[in-house]
Amino acid sequence: MVAFMRRRFVTLLASLAAASLLPSRAARAQADPFADLLKKVTGGATVRLGRVTVDTPRLADNGHSVPLTVSVESPMTAADHVRSITLLSERNPRPLMATFHLGPKTGRAEVTTRVRLNGTQRVLAVAHVSDGSYWSGTAEVEVTESACLDLG
Repeated sequence: MVAFMRRRFVTLLASLAAASLLPSRAARAQADPFADLLKKVTGGATVRLGRVTVDTPRLADNGHSVPLTVSVESPMTAADHVRSITLLSERNPRPLMATFHLGPKTGRAEVTTRVRLNGTQRVLAVAHVSDGSYWSGTAEVEVTESACLDLG
């Protein structure tokens, strides 16, 4: 009986020690890598998901030149148009990749470009609409050869 109690006590101590080595629940729940940058881009305004489509290959052979098209659902009239589209990267040394300014005379809210990506990551596009609202869309890109390496 004493051996059983001793074994149970040692097991309990070992599990408590192991539990203390695990990261806390707050540490495990990673913060959104875009949160601080979105505050700067939007001035703290709420960003809603939708209306923005980010089209890029799911797999990019190298991150030096990844094709990317962003389109926003908008009639592009004087009363309702997209003012800007901002591209953000999750892992690049400079996460603000580009900002494109549009207006009602643009015709359609679509931008096609190529971006450099530092490894597999999520790309976020944020559209600022003339009514003051912000909309977003994301795409996951798996990069086999990274670009944008920060060596210094």
